[in-house]
Amino acid sequence: MADYKLPLPTKQPESDFYWEKAQAHELWLRKCNTCGDAYFYPRDICPKCYSNDVSWIQASGKGTLHAYSIVERGPIPPFRDAVPYVAALIDLDEGPRMPTNLVGVEFDDEHIKIGMAVEVTFDEVTDEVTLPKFKPAS
Repeated sequence: MADYKLPLPTKQPESDFYWEKAQAHELWLRKCNTCGDAYFYPRDICPKCYSNDVSWIQASGKGTLHAYSIVERGPIPPFRDAVPYVAALIDLDEGPRMPTNLVGVEFDDEHIKIGMAVEVTFDEVTDEVTLPKFKPAS
């Protein structure tokens, strides 16, 4: 864990609950009580209808791969040491689209398919930060 050199998320009051739950290996989302939409990234105002009547819901951790890129050249020095990796967009079963990494796959287009079923896994990158990532569903 101490070797993690990539940028870490900045905890903020409106997302502290999300990061605490990630440390407990749970994926939580915000849901608007006015329009009914679940959304990601956690914030106190719904990005669809701008209501502040929002609550937390536990996500199933399941979704489908919407898009991906196999990164072979990191954009800045810390990422250069982490290649190859798969940057991905996941359509969660609850509705939101979430940027993340796809792990547990061969780094080629034969093993990664748009629309494939995925499920959350958790990467404990430091003692304080656990990152949700996704792997092919079992």
